[in-house]
Amino acid sequence: MAVPKYKRVLIKLGGEALAGPGGFGISPHMAAEVAVKLRSVYDLDVEVAVVLGAGNLWRGKDGLAHGMERATADHMGMLATVMNALALADALERQGIVTRVQTAIEMRAVAEPYIRRRAIRHLEKGRVVIIGGGTGNPYFTTDTAAALRAMEINADVLIKATKVDAVYEEDPHVNPEARRFEHLTYIDALNLRVGVLDSTAISLCMDNDLPIIVVDLWQPNSLVRAVMGESIGTMISR
Repeated sequence: MAVPKYKRVLIKLGGEALAGPGGFGISPHMAAEVAVKLRSVYDLDVEVAVVLGAGNLWRGKDGLAHGMERATADHMGMLATVMNALALADALERQGIVTRVQTAIEMRAVAEPYIRRRAIRHLEKGRVVIIGGGTGNPYFTTDTAAALRAMEINADVLIKATKVDAVYEEDPHVNPEARRFEHLTYIDALNLRVGVLDSTAISLCMDNDLPIIVVDLWQPNSLVRAVMGESIGTMISR
């Protein structure tokens, strides 16, 4: 049997992965579908951590457009990620997988506080760790939170599972002829200002030599293929 290339992975999911019709809210059906995909990786005896966005519940830019303070808008988004984390944890538990939800903002009634060594211990014990609350600070995206947590838990790779199958020079939905990249250096990704991942997250990975793989979450077996080291999506590395 083939051995996975990566033993410990952090998977970054957008909140839209859990969304119902119209791309808003939390759909238990979609949460269950995502849980099945995560289980396919877990079943490879790979240690799995997850960081979630909150675009299905709250978009800070909408608040900013109406004069809301950036810090307030960001804190609302952090709280929304915890709702997504709880929904995904429930779906994984119903798949028979033991999970732990940790948050950067303390709310002990619903989740553990994020503690690096505790998160690593959960992974070593075969639990999926879902990390909510972003970094706990405004002005940082959940992409940056994912890069930071990946470094802290000593993940082998950061997998950005999104709704496009790779990084493109332009939005492929706008320009079907847009060039598709199988590999980019960190510098190339920063210069191209790739929309799929923010520049702070890429810079953090570059400074710590953490590879990033961008894949389409909904493509069959995309997460498994990425973890096995197959050529899929776009690899961003040194």
